[in-house]
Amino acid sequence: MKRQDITEAKKKELIEKALEVLPNSYAPYSNYNVAAAALFDSGNIYTGVNVESASLGATNCAERNAIQTAVTNGDRRLVAIAVVGGMHGDPTGAYCVPCGICRQVMRDFADKDEMILISAKSAEDYREYTLEEILPYSFGPESLD
Repeated sequence: MKRQDITEAKKKELIEKALEVLPNSYAPYSNYNVAAAALFDSGNIYTGVNVESASLGATNCAERNAIQTAVTNGDRRLVAIAVVGGMHGDPTGAYCVPCGICRQVMRDFADKDEMILISAKSAEDYREYTLEEILPYSFGPESLD
């Protein structure tokens, strides 16, 4: 599946699925709730939320939770991901974007020039980037060849 194959309706579906699970986020320490919905080339969509830990280092991000669930279910090629979030679960503030660790994990499962990152406040208000745009000069699986 190529970037141009992902319709506006599919983008909105991803955003809506992320918004749907946002209340499930567990962020009692930062109060910054995040949710993600990841589309894989199989057509399957996996959601995830951030889950914080008192030790903070054991915290897992929404994007990685969604990707890890996909991998658990046998999917390996990420084509798009929608990310929503904000303080106290309010996604209408600044656009929520993945942290550096999540960007690197995406790089292992996506074509950097084709994968779409959708950073959304709502299904109507979002920004779109390729992985290459948010992670330039990246280190990927081919770097190990």
